Parts: sequence; C-alpha cells; structure tokens
Amino acid sequence: MASTLGVAVVGFGWMGRVHTQAYARIAHHYPRLGLRPELIRVAEEVPGRAEEAAAQFGFASTTRDWREVAADPRVRAVSITAPNFLHREIGVAMARAGKHIWIEKPVGLTAEDAGAVADAVAEAGVQGTVGFNYRNAPAVEAARELIASGEIGTVTHVRVRLFSDYAAHPEGALTWRYERARGGSGVLGDLASHGVDLARFLLGDIASLTADTAVFVPERARPTGATAGHSRATGGELGPVENEDYVNCLLRFASGARGVLEACRVSVGEQNNYGFEVHGTRGAVFWDFRRMNELGVSRGTTYQDQPVSTVYVGPGAGEYGAFQPGAANGMGYDDLKVVEAYHFLRSIDEGTPYGTTLTDAVRSAAALEAMTRSAETGTWVDLA
Repeated sequence: MASTLGVAVVGFGWMGRVHTQAYARIAHHYPRLGLRPELIRVAEEVPGRAEEAAAQFGFASTTRDWREVAADPRVRAVSITAPNFLHREIGVAMARAGKHIWIEKPVGLTAEDAGAVADAVAEAGVQGTVGFNYRNAPAVEAARELIASGEIGTVTHVRVRLFSDYAAHPEGALTWRYERARGGSGVLGDLASHGVDLARFLLGDIASLTADTAVFVPERARPTGATAGHSRATGGELGPVENEDYVNCLLRFASGARGVLEACRVSVGEQNNYGFEVHGTRGAVFWDFRRMNELGVSRGTTYQDQPVSTVYVGPGAGEYGAFQPGAANGMGYDDLKVVEAYHFLRSIDEGTPYGTTLTDAVRSAAALEAMTRSAETGTWVDLA
C-alpha cells in the first residue's frame, strides 16, 4: 500500500501547472511506486491565480506567501517553479524546513546560488531534484548507453543546439526574464543550461570552454500588468534587454572530445529546435527533440559513405515502458516531467538520489558562468 506524501507548488505559471499535472499522473504510470502525492498547497503572488489552480487541480489550500508553505507541517515536498531570482531563497528555506525540493533550472542566478541550495539540501538530509527534463527522453538515455558501449567508437566531437523563437517578436514584453538582477544570464540560464546538462549526461565532464554572446533585440516594452509565460506588450515604456539572446561555445571534455554548444531565444523560424549530434571514430548518433522518440544511428565498419538508420525507441529505453507498450508510439514534453516527478518521489521513498541532482545544477551553473567570463575576456576558461 502506497503512503501519502503532502506536496506543494510554489509559483503557478506554466511550469507550476506542468509539475502539478505530473503529480496527478504518477499513479497512472507508476502504480508500484511507494508514495502517492497529495496536493496540499499552492503558492502564487498574482491575485486569483492560486485559487484558480486549487479549483482546477484540487489543492487543499492556497496562499500568496510561499513562507506559509515552508511552515506547513502537512507539506513534505515542494515544487519550486517561481521566477529564477527567487530560487535560492525559496530553495534554502524549504530545505531548512525539512522539505524535499523539486526545483526548476537554473537554480538561482549564479553558481553560488546553486551551491547554497545544494548545501542546504545536503545539511537537511532531504532530497533535491532539478528540472533538466531533456535527459529523461528515452531516446536520449538510449543514446547515452550506445555511446558508453563503444558502438560508435571513441567520441571525437559533439554539437548541441537549442534554438527557439519564444523571444523573437519585437513586441515581447520586458518581463523579469530580460533583467540581469532577476533573470540572470538570459538564454544561458534558460536554454544553454539544458545544453550543458545534455553534454555532460552524454559525454561526461567539461574541462574548459570559450564562448561568445550577443543581444539581438536590445529594447522591449514594459508590461502594464501581471504576465505569464512570454506575453506581448505594446505602447509601454521601452527598457533595455540586459541579458543574452544568444550564445555559442566551444567545449573541451575531460575525455578529450571536442564540442560546440549553441543556444538562441530569438531564432525566427525555429520552434524548440533542440538536439545533438555525437560523432565517434566508427559512427554517430543524432537526436532531435521535435522527433523525440527517434534516433539517427550510424554504426559499422564502413566509415566512408556509412549509412544512417532511423531507430524508434521502445519499452527497453529509459522509462518508455511506463507510457507506451511498443516502439514508435509517441511520447511528449509533459511525459518527461512525469518521469522527473517519478525520480523525485522515488528518491524520497528510497532515500537515494535518482535523476538530476543539485550537483548537476551546480556544475551546469559553473559552466554558464565560465561562458559569461569567456565572452567578456575572449579567453578559454578552465572548469577544473
């Protein structure tokens, strides 16, 4: 018989909704899990939004102050999906209150922020899971196993791309996302953080890097009211975009492999074009998030003119079997967050970390800071 675990969600924008839906689906996909989440509380400072969430999803109570969640003895685990600049304060407070935390990336605005949350989690003896969801795609896990098995030989180089158009419209509102003090490093924290995690997940630690960044939409209109997601604003006072729209980066891995990581939030014509190409001495593996359940695989001994085959992942890959009974049945973005919720709850149930941890968040944040430093100085930066 599964035990009940009281959970809360702090911040109910789009990502708060995604976390809540993931909790609701856990019993459907993981019936043998020893814990069942119970939606105890939702915290959101925008008037009326928490009440709407409670009415739709069944939270037992609402608040506009996340500190009430930290003080609530019914809550044992918390999803932190508030804006980035609040992650450190909320994450540390929740851990110190004895709450397990599932926190979205980036974990704060700096590596110091991520480290503070990691330290608080370790000191409190609670579990901490981080929202690097793309590594949860069964095809990505299959690619990692293929690489580790040596089927494509020794990895020589990788390209990781994360292109999107969510900030491409010139009327996109000047929200906290574009401010250095509240949104941090812009596309680095938003998209390149995922790229760093994917690169590390597939190839291991990054030894050094050099990067270049740019802002392509330098001014935006300030919003006149509450915003959610990537809303538009017209006629408002113009203000400067303070953080990066674009980054490209050369990587050197501890293994000796080389890499290129590129991310952009203003790429007109690109909608969530995320993926990677990993090349080895005997083959290659390719993944595109928009065709999430497929891999392009080249392997053999032909070398020159060696063909690429399309492989449809199935129940033997990652957590695919919890969602679909046979290969080539589609999975989607929200399914990856259900996998993440499962890792979080399993970590709590067994007392052993599963999935992405605060250590991964700290290492990703260190790489992002190295990119910023490199772009400022024009030099290579070591991550040792």
